[in-house]
Amino acid sequence: MPGAELEHAVEVYDFGRPTTLAREHSRVLELAFETFARQWGTLLTSTIRSATTVVAEHVTMVTYDEYAASLPAATAMVLCAMEGQDAKGVIQFPTDAAFHWITRMLGGTSARSVPNRKFTQIEQSLVNQFMGDALEDLTYSFGSLLSVPPTVHGIHFNSQFAQAAATNTLMIVAKLSVTVGEIAWETTVALPADPLLDQLGTSNPMSDPADAPGQLRCHVAGAPVDVEMALAPVPIRPRAVLNLSVGDVLPLRHPTGRPFDLTVAGKPVARAVGVTHGTRQAGQIVSIEESAP
Repeated sequence: MPGAELEHAVEVYDFGRPTTLAREHSRVLELAFETFARQWGTLLTSTIRSATTVVAEHVTMVTYDEYAASLPAATAMVLCAMEGQDAKGVIQFPTDAAFHWITRMLGGTSARSVPNRKFTQIEQSLVNQFMGDALEDLTYSFGSLLSVPPTVHGIHFNSQFAQAAATNTLMIVAKLSVTVGEIAWETTVALPADPLLDQLGTSNPMSDPADAPGQLRCHVAGAPVDVEMALAPVPIRPRAVLNLSVGDVLPLRHPTGRPFDLTVAGKPVARAVGVTHGTRQAGQIVSIEESAP
């Protein structure tokens, strides 16, 4: 609107700590989490004696603060410690999912609604046991990406108070869907990004910086551009343009024997003559401008 002042929210981007994953890194992490999802599904099936499917939906990289804010306030968060790292990994799932799994583990066939509460000592012991097995599957799935196997450090039930890492720590977060029969739960797995990215740089090296000029030339050469074949431009006054009407004739100073100008972004690159190519009109190059790249 005229006179209105638009306020733009500017977000500071730290190029030293990018919040997007390279395509090569993203694919490697997706494959690792997909392998873990299959392994965890098999583990849950054998543990709770009920067919379980785990599907990895997507992988992102966000700060721990953003990750914690995306979780329900009341949820089960298993903190996973890794030697040499201050930040901890997280396996998060709804508490009602854990109660359902525990009921199945103890021989129950159905889980009635359980109030959202902390685990009892026996329940926590059972959760620690099968989460320890899940972390073994996680270590196997990630292979060399996890240089140190994670271990269960503790369980928290409030996403706002569980300080697994500093608020600005980058985390690799995978969203998984766990389905048992007709019941499905959304779960997440979050791992500190720095140790994973360090290993990714070794196990899946990206392009050599020395190849950057050649890759840039390749991309530029493959970029689409608009090519125009036109008569030589004729300067006229604005008054003549404003007074144009049907039937007016504009004299063109383009000799009949001169080829058309072939231009890209207004700059001449060649000259061509009009020809017929099949059922379409075409331009046949007859000369190249010496200043053209």
